[in-house]
Amino acid sequence: MTQEELAEKVRRDGYAFARAADVRAALAGPGWAEFAASWDDLRPDEFMADGGRDRRRRHAVFSAGPGAPRLEPRQPHYQSRDYNPLNGGVERWFEPIDPEIVSGPALARVLGFGRGLFDRLRPSAAWKIELHQFRIEARAGVPGRPTPEGVHRDGVDFALVLLIRRENVASGTTTIHDLAGKRLGSFTLTEPFDAAIVDDARVAHGVTPVAPIDPSRPAYRDVLVATFLKK
Repeated sequence: MTQEELAEKVRRDGYAFARAADVRAALAGPGWAEFAASWDDLRPDEFMADGGRDRRRRHAVFSAGPGAPRLEPRQPHYQSRDYNPLNGGVERWFEPIDPEIVSGPALARVLGFGRGLFDRLRPSAAWKIELHQFRIEARAGVPGRPTPEGVHRDGVDFALVLLIRRENVASGTTTIHDLAGKRLGSFTLTEPFDAAIVDDARVAHGVTPVAPIDPSRPAYRDVLVATFLKK
């Protein structure tokens, strides 16, 4: 599926599942191994209102208009309780994405891919782009929750969820719902470069918990979430 076809599917349905075969050619290349390895250096999410300790993350903010995206000074991630009833309503300061990753070629390709897609849907938009590196960890009897707030919207225009790695986990199925709660579709990101793309104004999304396949081994799900908000 081409980028134009992906954009058309989002325009028509409010979401798209982009298979790895269609994404890898745009994103794989120099620096990708280092980019994926940086998920091994994420920090615990200390802002889980329910006391959960299954999430590690890092965060960065870019702005993009004409020309290349520009890294903004470190700033908090904020969502209202309307969008995140569990963890919203507070400024959440996360450790920044490593500078070498921020300035590297792999992330530049990811930003270019997102802009190429979402600029088709909002021509001439200037964007605030938030990047979240997530690792969701699972243990025996303690599933990892990719979306602890449940089925939700993010309060942005679009979101791109890119699978980096799955290690020893089962489930983690993405579900898409209309604004009345009716399920529109579901799919599972299983292969690195699989991606979910959502029009956040039109659909809500959630991800089912992940559980270890072999409880004696580390189990986790690594994704990059890139949200695009029209400024």
